[in-house]
Amino acid sequence: MTTLFFSYSHKDEALRNELEAHLGLLLQQGHIEVWHDRRIGAGDEIDTAIDAQLEAADIILLLISSDFIKSTYCYSKEMQRAVERHEAGEARVVPVILRPCDWHSAPFGTLLAVPRDGRAVTLWPNQDEAFADVAAQIRRLVGTPTSTKKAVPAARAPARLPVAADEGSAMNAVAGAASLPRSSNLRLKQEFTERDRHQFVRATFEYICRFFQGSLQELQARNPQLESNFEQVDSRRMAAMLYRNGKTIAQCSIRIDGFGREDGIAYSTDTSTERGSYNELLSIDVTDQAMHMKSSMSMGWSAGQRDANLSQEGTAEALWGMFIRNAQI
Repeated sequence: MTTLFFSYSHKDEALRNELEAHLGLLLQQGHIEVWHDRRIGAGDEIDTAIDAQLEAADIILLLISSDFIKSTYCYSKEMQRAVERHEAGEARVVPVILRPCDWHSAPFGTLLAVPRDGRAVTLWPNQDEAFADVAAQIRRLVGTPTSTKKAVPAARAPARLPVAADEGSAMNAVAGAASLPRSSNLRLKQEFTERDRHQFVRATFEYICRFFQGSLQELQARNPQLESNFEQVDSRRMAAMLYRNGKTIAQCSIRIDGFGREDGIAYSTDTSTERGSYNELLSIDVTDQAMHMKSSMSMGWSAGQRDANLSQEGTAEALWGMFIRNAQI
Protein backbone atom coordinates (compact mmCIF):
# COMPACT_ATOMS: atom_id res chain seq x y z
CA MET A 1 0.00 0.00 0.00
CA THR A 2 1.30 3.45 -0.94
CA THR A 3 1.37 6.12 1.77
CA LEU A 4 0.41 9.70 0.86
CA PHE A 5 1.37 12.67 3.01
CA PHE A 6 -0.55 15.95 2.68
CA SER A 7 1.53 19.08 3.28
CA TYR A 8 -0.85 22.05 3.29
CA SER A 9 -1.91 25.30 4.96
CA HIS A 10 -4.97 25.04 7.16
CA LYS A 11 -6.47 27.90 5.19
CA ASP A 12 -6.76 25.39 2.33
CA GLU A 13 -8.40 22.68 4.42
CA ALA A 14 -11.68 22.77 2.47
CA LEU A 15 -9.79 22.15 -0.78
CA ARG A 16 -7.76 19.40 0.86
CA ASN A 17 -11.02 17.74 1.95
CA GLU A 18 -12.31 17.83 -1.63
CA LEU A 19 -9.09 16.30 -2.94
CA GLU A 20 -9.26 13.55 -0.32
CA ALA A 21 -12.82 12.79 -1.40
CA HIS A 22 -11.63 12.36 -4.99
CA LEU A 23 -9.02 9.90 -3.78
CA GLY A 24 -11.82 7.87 -2.18
CA LEU A 25 -11.79 5.07 -4.76
CA LEU A 26 -8.06 4.52 -4.34
CA LEU A 27 -8.66 4.36 -0.58
CA GLN A 28 -11.59 1.96 -0.94
CA GLN A 29 -9.54 -0.30 -3.22
CA GLY A 30 -6.74 -0.42 -0.67
CA HIS A 31 -4.13 1.15 -2.97
CA ILE A 32 -3.31 4.11 -0.77
CA GLU A 33 -3.27 5.27 2.82
CA VAL A 34 -3.37 9.01 3.46
CA TRP A 35 -2.01 11.02 6.35
CA HIS A 36 -2.28 14.64 7.36
CA ASP A 37 -1.92 16.52 10.62
CA ARG A 38 -5.59 16.12 11.57
CA ARG A 39 -4.68 12.54 12.51
CA ILE A 40 -2.29 13.55 15.27
CA GLY A 41 -3.47 12.12 18.57
CA ALA A 42 -4.06 13.98 21.81
CA GLY A 43 -0.82 14.26 23.75
CA ASP A 44 1.39 13.33 20.78
CA GLU A 45 4.44 15.46 20.04
CA ILE A 46 3.33 17.41 16.98
CA ASP A 47 6.79 17.79 15.41
CA THR A 48 7.66 14.16 16.09
CA ALA A 49 4.43 12.83 14.57
CA ILE A 50 4.73 14.98 11.45
CA ASP A 51 8.42 14.14 10.97
CA ALA A 52 7.78 10.41 11.27
CA GLN A 53 5.01 10.41 8.68
CA LEU A 54 6.94 12.69 6.34
CA GLU A 55 9.91 10.31 6.48
CA ALA A 56 7.70 7.25 5.90
CA ALA A 57 5.58 8.61 3.02
CA ASP A 58 5.94 7.21 -0.49
CA ILE A 59 4.21 10.19 -2.13
CA ILE A 60 4.23 13.70 -0.66
CA LEU A 61 1.52 16.03 -1.93
CA LEU A 62 2.43 19.70 -1.61
CA LEU A 63 -0.86 21.61 -1.74
CA ILE A 64 0.38 24.89 -3.12
CA SER A 65 -1.13 28.31 -2.48
CA SER A 66 0.11 31.70 -1.33
CA ASP A 67 -0.67 30.66 2.26
CA PHE A 68 1.40 27.49 1.87
CA ILE A 69 4.37 29.49 0.60
CA LYS A 70 3.94 32.12 3.34
CA SER A 71 3.91 29.47 6.07
CA THR A 72 7.35 28.98 7.62
CA TYR A 73 6.42 25.48 8.73
CA CYS A 74 4.93 24.31 5.43
CA TYR A 75 7.56 25.89 3.20
CA SER A 76 10.78 25.82 5.22
CA LYS A 77 10.21 22.60 7.14
CA GLU A 78 7.89 20.18 5.34
CA MET A 79 8.58 21.24 1.75
CA GLN A 80 12.37 21.42 2.15
CA ARG A 81 12.55 17.93 3.63
CA ALA A 82 10.13 16.58 1.02
CA VAL A 83 12.34 17.88 -1.80
CA GLU A 84 15.42 16.35 -0.14
CA ARG A 85 13.72 12.95 -0.06
CA HIS A 86 12.57 13.36 -3.65
CA GLU A 87 16.10 14.18 -4.85
CA ALA A 88 17.45 11.18 -2.92
CA GLY A 89 14.94 8.89 -4.66
CA GLU A 90 13.27 8.00 -1.37
CA ALA A 91 9.86 9.48 -2.17
CA ARG A 92 7.94 11.20 -4.94
CA VAL A 93 6.94 14.85 -4.46
CA VAL A 94 3.86 16.04 -6.35
CA PRO A 95 2.99 19.76 -6.30
CA VAL A 96 -0.79 20.21 -6.40
CA ILE A 97 -1.54 23.82 -7.35
CA LEU A 98 -4.64 24.81 -5.41
CA ARG A 99 -4.69 28.58 -5.92
CA PRO A 100 -2.81 30.93 -8.24
CA CYS A 101 0.47 32.13 -6.73
CA ASP A 102 4.13 32.71 -7.57
CA TRP A 103 5.51 29.16 -7.31
CA HIS A 104 7.59 28.44 -10.43
CA SER A 105 10.89 29.60 -8.90
CA ALA A 106 10.39 27.56 -5.70
CA PRO A 107 12.56 24.45 -5.11
CA PHE A 108 9.70 22.26 -6.40
CA GLY A 109 9.16 24.52 -9.43
CA THR A 110 10.98 22.15 -11.80
CA LEU A 111 8.65 19.26 -10.93
CA LEU A 112 5.61 18.51 -13.08
CA ALA A 113 2.69 19.96 -11.16
CA VAL A 114 -0.93 18.88 -11.18
CA PRO A 115 -3.70 19.43 -12.22
CA ARG A 116 -2.92 19.31 -15.95
CA ASP A 117 -0.55 22.07 -17.14
CA GLY A 118 -0.14 23.27 -13.54
CA ARG A 119 -3.39 25.21 -13.76
CA ALA A 120 -4.61 26.03 -10.26
CA VAL A 121 -7.65 24.07 -9.09
CA THR A 122 -9.62 27.23 -8.35
CA LEU A 123 -9.16 28.43 -11.95
CA TRP A 124 -10.94 25.43 -13.46
CA PRO A 125 -14.55 26.10 -14.46
CA ASN A 126 -15.47 22.83 -12.76
CA GLN A 127 -13.24 22.06 -9.79
CA ASP A 128 -14.37 18.42 -9.76
CA GLU A 129 -12.63 18.01 -13.14
CA ALA A 130 -9.44 19.43 -11.67
CA PHE A 131 -9.49 17.09 -8.68
CA ALA A 132 -10.40 14.13 -10.90
CA ASP A 133 -7.32 14.90 -13.00
CA VAL A 134 -5.16 14.96 -9.86
CA ALA A 135 -6.63 11.64 -8.69
CA ALA A 136 -6.00 10.04 -12.10
CA GLN A 137 -2.35 11.11 -12.07
CA ILE A 138 -1.88 9.84 -8.52
CA ARG A 139 -3.43 6.52 -9.57
CA ARG A 140 -0.75 6.21 -12.26
CA LEU A 141 1.96 6.95 -9.70
CA VAL A 142 0.67 4.36 -7.27
CA GLY A 143 1.42 1.66 -9.83
CA THR A 144 5.13 2.63 -9.67
CA PRO A 145 6.35 2.84 -6.08
CA THR A 146 9.38 5.09 -5.65
CA SER A 147 10.30 4.04 -2.13
CA THR A 148 11.05 0.73 -0.43
CA LYS A 149 11.49 2.43 2.93
CA LYS A 150 9.61 0.87 5.81
CA ALA A 151 7.04 2.97 7.64
CA VAL A 152 8.42 4.54 10.80
CA PRO A 153 6.09 4.45 13.80
CA ALA A 154 5.50 7.92 15.17
CA ALA A 155 6.52 6.85 18.68
CA ARG A 156 10.05 5.89 17.49
CA ALA A 157 10.80 9.09 15.62
CA PRO A 158 13.58 11.26 17.11
CA ALA A 159 12.35 14.04 19.34
CA ARG A 160 12.81 17.65 18.27
CA LEU A 161 12.44 20.98 19.96
CA PRO A 162 9.09 22.60 19.16
CA VAL A 163 9.19 24.93 16.17
CA ALA A 164 7.01 28.02 15.99
CA ALA A 165 4.57 27.87 13.08
CA ASP A 166 2.46 30.29 11.11
CA GLU A 167 -1.27 30.53 11.72
CA GLY A 168 -2.98 27.92 9.62
CA SER A 169 0.09 25.66 9.38
CA ALA A 170 0.53 22.09 10.50
CA MET A 171 1.49 23.11 14.02
CA ASN A 172 -2.07 24.11 14.83
CA ALA A 173 -3.34 20.55 14.56
CA VAL A 174 -6.61 19.62 16.22
CA ALA A 175 -6.30 16.72 18.62
CA GLY A 176 -7.98 13.41 17.84
CA ALA A 177 -8.13 9.99 19.47
CA ALA A 178 -4.65 8.97 20.70
CA SER A 179 -2.68 5.86 19.67
CA LEU A 180 -5.62 3.96 18.16
CA PRO A 181 -6.00 2.95 14.50
CA ARG A 182 -8.64 5.01 12.72
CA SER A 183 -9.96 6.01 9.35
CA SER A 184 -8.50 8.89 7.37
CA ASN A 185 -12.04 9.65 6.19
CA LEU A 186 -12.90 12.17 8.90
CA ARG A 187 -14.43 14.84 6.70
CA LEU A 188 -17.62 16.42 7.95
CA LYS A 189 -20.23 18.24 5.94
CA GLN A 190 -19.48 21.96 5.91
CA GLU A 191 -22.23 24.30 7.03
CA PHE A 192 -22.60 27.58 5.13
CA THR A 193 -24.52 30.46 6.69
CA GLU A 194 -26.68 32.95 4.83
CA ARG A 195 -23.86 35.45 5.23
CA ASP A 196 -21.40 32.98 3.68
CA ARG A 197 -23.70 32.56 0.70
CA HIS A 198 -24.24 36.30 0.27
CA GLN A 199 -20.49 36.93 0.41
CA PHE A 200 -19.85 34.18 -2.13
CA VAL A 201 -22.29 35.73 -4.62
CA ARG A 202 -20.76 39.18 -4.10
CA ALA A 203 -17.22 37.82 -4.50
CA THR A 204 -18.28 36.01 -7.68
CA PHE A 205 -19.82 39.20 -9.10
CA GLU A 206 -16.66 41.18 -8.31
CA TYR A 207 -14.56 38.51 -10.01
CA ILE A 208 -16.81 38.64 -13.10
CA CYS A 209 -16.32 42.42 -13.27
CA ARG A 210 -12.53 42.06 -13.19
CA PHE A 211 -12.68 39.20 -15.70
CA PHE A 212 -14.73 41.22 -18.20
CA GLN A 213 -12.50 44.28 -17.78
CA GLY A 214 -9.36 42.25 -18.43
CA SER A 215 -10.88 40.35 -21.35
CA LEU A 216 -12.17 43.51 -23.04
CA GLN A 217 -8.80 45.23 -22.66
CA GLU A 218 -6.96 42.26 -24.16
CA LEU A 219 -9.49 41.88 -26.98
CA GLN A 220 -9.13 45.54 -27.88
CA ALA A 221 -5.31 45.35 -27.75
CA ARG A 222 -5.33 42.48 -30.24
CA ASN A 223 -7.91 44.00 -32.59
CA PRO A 224 -7.33 47.69 -33.43
CA GLN A 225 -10.74 47.93 -35.15
CA LEU A 226 -12.51 47.11 -31.88
CA GLU A 227 -13.51 49.45 -29.08
CA SER A 228 -15.20 48.61 -25.80
CA ASN A 229 -16.99 50.18 -22.89
CA PHE A 230 -17.08 48.70 -19.41
CA GLU A 231 -19.08 50.29 -16.62
CA GLN A 232 -19.61 49.06 -13.09
CA VAL A 233 -22.85 50.91 -12.44
CA ASP A 234 -22.83 50.16 -8.71
CA SER A 235 -21.83 47.39 -6.33
CA ARG A 236 -24.51 45.10 -7.79
CA ARG A 237 -24.56 45.81 -11.54
CA MET A 238 -22.15 46.10 -14.49
CA ALA A 239 -22.55 46.69 -18.23
CA ALA A 240 -20.26 45.91 -21.17
CA MET A 241 -20.39 46.89 -24.85
CA LEU A 242 -18.17 45.93 -27.78
CA TYR A 243 -17.96 47.88 -31.04
CA ARG A 244 -16.41 47.11 -34.43
CA ASN A 245 -15.70 50.24 -36.44
CA GLY A 246 -18.12 52.10 -34.18
CA LYS A 247 -20.99 49.60 -34.56
CA THR A 248 -22.25 47.60 -31.58
CA ILE A 249 -21.54 43.90 -32.03
CA ALA A 250 -22.04 42.67 -28.44
CA GLN A 251 -23.52 43.98 -25.22
CA CYS A 252 -24.67 42.70 -21.86
CA SER A 253 -25.50 43.63 -18.31
CA ILE A 254 -24.77 41.45 -15.29
CA ARG A 255 -26.13 42.03 -11.81
CA ILE A 256 -26.73 40.50 -8.42
CA ASP A 257 -30.43 39.75 -8.25
CA GLY A 258 -32.58 37.37 -6.25
CA PHE A 259 -36.04 38.21 -7.61
CA GLY A 260 -37.43 37.96 -4.10
CA ARG A 261 -35.44 34.82 -3.31
CA GLU A 262 -31.79 34.17 -2.55
CA ASP A 263 -29.36 36.36 -4.48
CA GLY A 264 -27.84 34.97 -7.65
CA ILE A 265 -26.16 36.31 -10.81
CA ALA A 266 -28.50 37.52 -13.57
CA TYR A 267 -27.26 37.98 -17.16
CA SER A 268 -29.04 40.04 -19.83
CA THR A 269 -28.08 40.51 -23.47
CA ASP A 270 -29.11 44.17 -23.33
CA THR A 271 -27.49 46.89 -21.23
CA SER A 272 -30.82 48.70 -20.88
CA THR A 273 -32.67 45.72 -19.43
CA GLU A 274 -34.61 46.64 -16.32
CA ARG A 275 -34.40 44.80 -13.02
CA GLY A 276 -36.63 41.74 -13.07
CA SER A 277 -35.79 40.42 -16.54
CA TYR A 278 -32.83 38.33 -17.65
CA ASN A 279 -31.64 35.80 -20.22
CA GLU A 280 -29.71 33.64 -17.77
CA LEU A 281 -29.74 33.23 -14.02
CA LEU A 282 -27.10 31.49 -11.95
CA SER A 283 -27.84 30.41 -8.41
CA ILE A 284 -25.74 29.00 -5.58
CA ASP A 285 -25.26 25.26 -5.41
CA VAL A 286 -23.77 23.86 -2.21
CA THR A 287 -21.90 20.57 -1.90
CA ASP A 288 -20.66 18.97 1.31
CA GLN A 289 -17.44 20.97 1.12
CA ALA A 290 -17.87 24.08 -1.04
CA MET A 291 -20.14 26.60 -2.73
CA HIS A 292 -20.46 26.87 -6.50
CA MET A 293 -22.65 28.58 -9.07
CA LYS A 294 -25.03 26.64 -11.32
CA SER A 295 -27.10 27.69 -14.31
CA SER A 296 -30.87 27.81 -13.82
CA MET A 297 -31.69 28.02 -17.54
CA SER A 298 -28.64 26.66 -19.46
CA MET A 299 -29.37 28.76 -22.55
CA GLY A 300 -26.45 28.58 -24.97
CA TRP A 301 -24.22 26.70 -22.58
CA SER A 302 -21.82 23.95 -23.58
CA ALA A 303 -22.55 20.39 -22.48
CA GLY A 304 -19.76 20.60 -19.90
CA GLN A 305 -21.14 23.81 -18.40
CA ARG A 306 -24.85 23.02 -18.45
CA ASP A 307 -25.06 20.94 -15.29
CA ALA A 308 -21.64 21.72 -13.83
CA ASN A 309 -20.87 23.25 -10.48
CA LEU A 310 -19.00 26.33 -11.65
CA SER A 311 -16.15 28.08 -9.87
CA GLN A 312 -15.88 31.86 -10.01
CA GLU A 313 -13.69 31.66 -13.11
CA GLY A 314 -15.98 29.05 -14.64
CA THR A 315 -18.96 31.36 -14.12
CA ALA A 316 -17.12 34.34 -15.62
CA GLU A 317 -15.90 32.28 -18.58
CA ALA A 318 -19.39 30.98 -19.31
CA LEU A 319 -20.93 34.47 -19.23
CA TRP A 320 -18.10 35.87 -21.35
CA GLY A 321 -18.81 33.12 -23.87
CA MET A 322 -22.43 34.25 -24.10
CA PHE A 323 -21.33 37.87 -24.50
CA ILE A 324 -18.68 37.30 -27.18
CA ARG A 325 -20.69 34.79 -29.21
CA ASN A 326 -22.48 37.45 -31.29
CA ALA A 327 -19.17 39.12 -32.12
CA GLN A 328 -17.77 35.81 -33.38
CA ILE A 329 -20.58 35.14 -35.86
